[in-house]
Amino acid sequence: MIKGSCCCGSVKFELASPPGMMGMCHCSRCRKAGASALAFVDKNAFTLLEGREFIQRYEPEAPFKYARTFCKKCGTSLGEIGSESDSFPISLNCLDDDPEVRIQFHVHVGSKPAWYEICDNAKQFQESPT
Repeated sequence: MIKGSCCCGSVKFELASPPGMMGMCHCSRCRKAGASALAFVDKNAFTLLEGREFIQRYEPEAPFKYARTFCKKCGTSLGEIGSESDSFPISLNCLDDDPEVRIQFHVHVGSKPAWYEICDNAKQFQESPT
């Protein structure tokens, strides 16, 4: 099991298997939400252990389309916990254990701030891949 939680520990979850993939989003929205590093998990492998009442959903305004969740007690970005999709992203910052996968791609590299240098050989996309 891979365990995860928010900063204050109100939201706790576990993954029965490692994420299917891991990537970095460099768009301004993900950076500002504190959720640039994302792990894509299988819905059936994800179990929310505690804190459903602390999960707040943020609905984006156009042109953004993905909702984000965060702990309404401490503000920790959680990714898309609660998504109805078969696979959804969670923020890597929430994982307490090694996810057993590493960064495989970078998206929205065209929006990357000048101060951030990509220092790995993962595939890069200027926007979202098609």
